[in-house]
Amino acid sequence: MILVTYCAIIIYNMKAPKRHTAVQKSSFQMRRHISIIELLDRFFFVFSGVATLWLGVLLFMEGWNVHWAYWVYFVVFWFVVAYLGLPRLHRILSYIYSPDYFIGRTRTTDGILGDPVNLAFRGSESQLHAAMKAAGWVCADEITAKSTWKMIISTLRRKSYLNAPVSTAFLFGRRQDFAYQQEVDGSPSQRHHVRFWHCPKGWFLPGGHKVDWLASGTYDKSIGLSLFTLQVTHKIDENTDIERDYIIDSVLASNKKVGLKIIEDFSTGYHARNGGGDSFLTDGNLPIVELKNIKPKEDNDHPQRAGLILDNTHLVLPESELTPAAEIGDALWRKRPLQLVAGTIVMIAIVVMEVFQVFQEIMDYGQFGMLFASIVILIVSIEAALIFFVVRGSAMARLASMSVATFMILNQCIKFFIHHEPITFGNSLVSVSLHIGVLLALSSDEVRRFVYKSSKKGL
Repeated sequence: MILVTYCAIIIYNMKAPKRHTAVQKSSFQMRRHISIIELLDRFFFVFSGVATLWLGVLLFMEGWNVHWAYWVYFVVFWFVVAYLGLPRLHRILSYIYSPDYFIGRTRTTDGILGDPVNLAFRGSESQLHAAMKAAGWVCADEITAKSTWKMIISTLRRKSYLNAPVSTAFLFGRRQDFAYQQEVDGSPSQRHHVRFWHCPKGWFLPGGHKVDWLASGTYDKSIGLSLFTLQVTHKIDENTDIERDYIIDSVLASNKKVGLKIIEDFSTGYHARNGGGDSFLTDGNLPIVELKNIKPKEDNDHPQRAGLILDNTHLVLPESELTPAAEIGDALWRKRPLQLVAGTIVMIAIVVMEVFQVFQEIMDYGQFGMLFASIVILIVSIEAALIFFVVRGSAMARLASMSVATFMILNQCIKFFIHHEPITFGNSLVSVSLHIGVLLALSSDEVRRFVYKSSKKGL
């Protein structure tokens, strides 16, 4: 009863997803009405996190019972906890306590406070790209399945990957617009890198300073395990001021027209940890690099951005600069979130598994076998239709699929906790894992925002 009450409090106090408006709303504005759909979304989001951690415990317990493959279960246990359970837990908690305004820190995809914002730039995007490339920096690739796999292979083989992607960080409620890096000694595990965010129109730094870009520069010294999530990630050098000054010096040395202004004591000097658990310290100064006098190159070969909500990114551009609705719809159709693709694959796996299990039992029904087969075909048809509409971006199909997954998980919970039926690999562990996977994928911020945009565009 206490646990249920606590979860209810968490669900109620979770902040609703931000939708950008041009007018800053009052801090004293009353809490807006929460719809039934939002409450369901919050419930599925929280419940999937709790269920994932429970799955981790089940895998850990099962690992001790299967001696011939115990290490496999422990590896799977680590993956579930590090890449599914803890990130979702951090996300739930960050919805409640993390500040939703500029404090000079980025945020990770899990909502944890990340690296410090230690650089600012004045100038256009073309001028910024021209300055960074002239200084010997390389634009990092976007995070895709292909670039991620290439990064893994290059790390294992210790081969150079000049355009290796950098992890996603958030500022102004959206991921970085792009990032630049410099590899060290041809090693993908060591590199200089800096992320850039375009400032919203009409936005000022504390103190009234106007800049066009904010950036966060750090030095990756090695690859290790995150202290907070246990994920494999880059470890940064503690003294971020050295990396900040290195970036500035490289830009100044490459172009005499670049200017520099330093806001001293922009914040108090402090020591903290980033989202990976790495310690860092800074003196609190904020350099502003002036690029107004740089003449950009005519090739304009920098990445083109549509301003789409395809992950945790929010639209922050004014209406006149937004991508037309038709183009957004086409892009959403072509580029679905990875979580939606993963959830769809898992749903298909569940259907296939159910079909095999059921048809193995049909022969036991004798004369009722055909009737039972017809019922199975009907159920499979309904599930296939749900999968189709989920892929299409249907909000109702998504909620229905998450409801079915939640029901199946709760059914196994009742059998486990009340009737004391064990959950092992031999009976229902695989089924529980797959349904938790569906719930975890479809309840993610990425899928929710995709469905929201798809419904609005009539996809």
